[in-house]
Amino acid sequence: MSTSGLRLVWVYPDLLSTYGDQGNVLVVERRAQQRGLRVERVDVRSDQPIPTSGDIYLIGGGEDRPQRLAAERLLRDGGLTRAVQNGAIVFSVCAGYQIIGHEFINDLGQRQQGLGLLDVISERGMGERCVGDVLGDVDEQLQLPQLTGFENHQGITRVGPHARPFAHVRLGNGNGTGDGTEGAWAGTVFGTYMHGPVLARNPAVADLLLKLTLDVNALPPVDDRWYEALRAERVAAATAPA
Repeated sequence: MSTSGLRLVWVYPDLLSTYGDQGNVLVVERRAQQRGLRVERVDVRSDQPIPTSGDIYLIGGGEDRPQRLAAERLLRDGGLTRAVQNGAIVFSVCAGYQIIGHEFINDLGQRQQGLGLLDVISERGMGERCVGDVLGDVDEQLQLPQLTGFENHQGITRVGPHARPFAHVRLGNGNGTGDGTEGAWAGTVFGTYMHGPVLARNPAVADLLLKLTLDVNALPPVDDRWYEALRAERVAAATAPA
């Protein structure tokens, strides 16, 4: 993090911002400010260059055509890749998750090159769409509480040997491969299918991004009553008898 403060970059809100995913950047911004950190938020539209000096880059979900356009422009731009090479953190959701992998199937039914920031490959599932609440146990290396979110995707994502599943599901489909995995992560790059927005439901994940940025093992405590109430509500709704 620079001496001027924490720099959050919200990538392509005009193309990738479905299901309230913009809430993710709001949560990180708020939780940083609660710790007394100066925060600069940069919203980068798809006709603008991606700055390479950000600390945390957040990418949301999107429909098929906007996803293809976003991938093409991010590849041409190259700024996000350079930022990761410089140590930046990326947190991506759904279409954004697929984009930062090696490839996905676009709206034309073609294999679309991704950024290759995460060792995953996505394809289009042939079965029912994955829709509904998800509960999962986060990779033990990350030392986070149970994950809660909402999925709505047709894609199937396979995690390669150079990445780890972000979580293993107790409820829901996650990556859609049938192996119980959800999302993926490697180093400072994270991807998930969970909306919600996922960082509002899981403030500990937002704090993880801040700890990685600050290179610390713990953060000063903040008032989590609102977040914990939301978590409890969504977990109860997901596990209630039909």
